[in-house]
Amino acid sequence: MLGSFPPQRKRWSMDFFYPNLQNDMWRIVGWVFFGDKARFLDPSGRRFDRDRIAAFCASKGIALYDTAVKVIRLKDNASDNFLQVVREVDLAALLARIPACRAIVTTGQKATDTLRAVAGCGEPPVGGSVEFRYAGRTMRLYRMPSSSRAYPRPVEWKAGFYRAMFAETVGI
Repeated sequence: MLGSFPPQRKRWSMDFFYPNLQNDMWRIVGWVFFGDKARFLDPSGRRFDRDRIAAFCASKGIALYDTAVKVIRLKDNASDNFLQVVREVDLAALLARIPACRAIVTTGQKATDTLRAVAGCGEPPVGGSVEFRYAGRTMRLYRMPSSSRAYPRPVEWKAGFYRAMFAETVGI
């Protein structure tokens, strides 16, 4: 799964991917796999539980990274609309480290646009996928709705798209 770029550190509730408590990624994953939006919150409800999330991802073979490794924030917020990508991920090097990878999931439009620029592939519809060739292998790109609350849809609505993708990629 490739997102755009983490928010400013002051917004982090943990040192891991999708760290902002206002981001719904771990609520979506909790709902999809366990029917529990709070599954990955610590007992206080004010932080995500990094260890539980990392263990879950490892158990399912879910790898996480960003589509950009260097950005400029044009405004003092986490919005992708004001994020200028300076350097994209070295996708070939990343995929070389995970040779069994056959699917990439982007989580929002900025991540999708950035990945497509690197991979030279078509654009899937939200919730859909396209097949493409890259670095000597056939891949599938899934384009999921943003897990940001700036994308104002309920967790359950977003989870419907993620459920279908996870069913195809890691099994539910």
